[in-house]
Amino acid sequence: MGVVGRVESVWRYPVKSMRGEKLDSAFVGFAGVYGDRLYAFRNSVADTGFPYLTAREYAQLLLHQPRFRHPEKALGPPNLAEAEHLAPGLTPVYASMDDLAVDVETPEGAVVAIDSATLRESLGKAEGAGELTLLKSDRAMTDCRPVSLISTQTVAALGEEVGKSLDQRRFRANIYVDLVGAVGSAEDAFVGKTLKIGAKAKIAVLERDPRCKMITLDPADGQASPEVLETVARAHEGRVGVYAAVLVEGTIRPGDEVLLLN
Repeated sequence: MGVVGRVESVWRYPVKSMRGEKLDSAFVGFAGVYGDRLYAFRNSVADTGFPYLTAREYAQLLLHQPRFRHPEKALGPPNLAEAEHLAPGLTPVYASMDDLAVDVETPEGAVVAIDSATLRESLGKAEGAGELTLLKSDRAMTDCRPVSLISTQTVAALGEEVGKSLDQRRFRANIYVDLVGAVGSAEDAFVGKTLKIGAKAKIAVLERDPRCKMITLDPADGQASPEVLETVARAHEGRVGVYAAVLVEGTIRPGDEVLLLN
């Protein structure tokens, strides 16, 4: 067992492909970060295997900022303390969707409910959008695995390869880690191993993260830089960062130690 770094920041994305929010603490459950990707818009003309409207088709989604209407209720399961004190530590119950309701600030500055016809009609005008239907889930609708992780060293190194400073938000990770003294892509060595983060949470690192057009999009303005994905494809086999599954649920915070267990 040894400390390999610390949590730099923790993020969740309440609505698939919209802006994320930086958290002071996050409950990481078996389904992923609490409150992550609970909402998405089904696109009737999208591939049936991936039926969502995303920033791949409509980059302006990245300029929409979702916020939980009851932020205090979105911090973690309502019975977390009680469940943790029942041996051997039970899985807590997630809040109702009413408690996890979301409002969205549009690029124009308007604030609308996630389920409003106004928002759906606005997004439906995007090129590549068909009929849109709001999907709701009390568990994360992630693309592949429950948790994504990338090191700040990898973001910096890739920026040097591309020849421009990269906003780490374009990688849309849940956990950004500072791997002290490491070089870019050092987290690749964690695949097949277990990390303990903070006092309790443990994750199994399963695979390197295959990347798509999303990382070409600047989260500040939605403008595309194709050379980012081209560099990842050419120099990193199309993969950067890692995916993980949760073995032990727990709360994590910026500054928490990251320990390699095996």
